[in-house]
Amino acid sequence: MKQIDVVGMGPGCREKMTEEAYLAMQQSDVIIGYTVYVDLVRDLFPDKPFLTTPMLRETERCRMAFEEAEKDQRVAMICSGDAGVYGMAGLIYELRESWPEVEIRIIPGITAATGGAAELGAPLMHDFAVISLSDRLTPWEKIEKRLIAAASADFAICLYNPSSKKRSDYLQRACEIMAPYKNPETVCGIVRNIGRDGTETKVMTFAELTVYKVDMFTTVFIGNQETRVIDGKMVTPRGYRDV
Repeated sequence: MKQIDVVGMGPGCREKMTEEAYLAMQQSDVIIGYTVYVDLVRDLFPDKPFLTTPMLRETERCRMAFEEAEKDQRVAMICSGDAGVYGMAGLIYELRESWPEVEIRIIPGITAATGGAAELGAPLMHDFAVISLSDRLTPWEKIEKRLIAAASADFAICLYNPSSKKRSDYLQRACEIMAPYKNPETVCGIVRNIGRDGTETKVMTFAELTVYKVDMFTTVFIGNQETRVIDGKMVTPRGYRDV
C-alpha cells in the first residue's frame, strides 16, 4: 500500500489523540516525524520502526516519507497538534508531483489554539486569529502587518511560537505592535505544555503580558474588548445571552 497518512497527534498523549490518529499510527508500517514528536509516541508503539529528522529538516522528512511509501508501505507522518495547522500536510502536497502514485490522507488533531483554550476556559468563543511569531519562514514585516490587522479588528488572538532562544523578545515586540489597539486591562492568558505533564496556565492583563517571559512551549491568548474573567477562567462571550 503506497500511502502516507499525515497525522495530527494533538499534544502527544493518548488521551488527547483522536481514535483515527491512533489507528493510523497503529496500522502503519513505519512512523516518521520530528525527533521530539516521535519521542512522545514511542512507548505507545514499541514494536514500530521509527524514522526521524531534527528541526529545520522538514523537506528531507517528507521526501523520506514518500520514499518509504514507494516501498509499498503505509507511512504515518506525525505532526504535533493538527497536521494542517503549521504541520506537514501542505509540504507533503507540494512535493507529491514526484510521487503521483502515492495516496495521501490527512488526519486532523487537536491544535494548540483549541487545546490551550480548553485549559484557559473559553477564550476563542467568537471570531479569532491565529498568528505564529516565528520568522523562520515568514518575514517579520509580514507578521507585524498581521498583528496590526488582527488587533485593530478586535479579534481574539492566539499566538504560536512566541519565543525561542534566538527570539526571546518576540512576544514583547508583538505586544508593542498591538498596544495602540489594546486596552492595558484586556484579559489575556498563557498555557505552557498543553495537554502534557506539567501543564501551566495563567490569566493576566495585556499590561502584564507585555513583560511576561514565555518559552517555545507556550501558547499565548489575547482577548478582545468583550473578554472577561469568570471564576478565574478566560471567557470571550459570543452574545448568546443577548439574543
